[in-house]
Amino acid sequence: MEFNAEMVGMYIIPWSIKIITSLAIFIIGKWIAKSITDVAKKLLRKANQDEMLVKFLGGILYSLLFVAVVLAAVDQLGVNVTSLLAILGAAGLAVGLALKDSLSNFASGVMIIIFRPFKIGDFISASGVSGVVDEIGMFCTLLHTGDNQRIIVPNSGVFGSTIVNASALPTRRIDLTIGISYDDNMGKAKEIILDVLSKDERVLADPAPVVAVAELADSSVNLVVRPWVNTADYWAARWDLIEAIKSNLDDAGLTIPYPQQDVYMHNVA
Repeated sequence: MEFNAEMVGMYIIPWSIKIITSLAIFIIGKWIAKSITDVAKKLLRKANQDEMLVKFLGGILYSLLFVAVVLAAVDQLGVNVTSLLAILGAAGLAVGLALKDSLSNFASGVMIIIFRPFKIGDFISASGVSGVVDEIGMFCTLLHTGDNQRIIVPNSGVFGSTIVNASALPTRRIDLTIGISYDDNMGKAKEIILDVLSKDERVLADPAPVVAVAELADSSVNLVVRPWVNTADYWAARWDLIEAIKSNLDDAGLTIPYPQQDVYMHNVA
């Protein structure tokens, strides 16, 4: 088939212009959509909105603007957008039924944003995993563990499970169980432990720390040690207190016994 000047003028040039215009609309429109989203995020941050809400709404806004850009680019090619939307609507219904889990994740993400059981930076346990919240997306929540592993949890798994937020309140109680020998003086052990707690500046005076006899176990007398600290100091204070209590009990001659059993041997004639 030979292309003459008339065919070039009637078909090739007009379609080339449409394609180039459509690409320009898509590229420029995508850039504008990103710019509008960035401006909206900045305004939300200036309004002191939670970072979790900023990222979530930003993701939804960009998605809507991107769809509008795609439709504008397709319309430039001469495609009937109204008919296309009708087809997409019917296809969307079928896809929605097939992707009901994804829609459930989206709905759960909206519920997380509304009720705010946690925020970015909180340490949570949910859906069988634990970590620091990095981002709440449209379909999943991103966490990272203490050893810097990425955890991606579907939003429905997070919102549909029991959520433990270790960072929600300003203070936390450290629960320790310290065992001493039955031969040791309980009063002296309690005095030593209370002295260790009083010397640690991270231990709060109110509520006052508690040291009490919890149980008479098989091999030891177990004392519960329950000081309160600021949430940010929890792990560092816990580790330091365990070490300090052990060291001071050793210096005072008090022992933390190993589990033991008494075995009696009888000779049978």
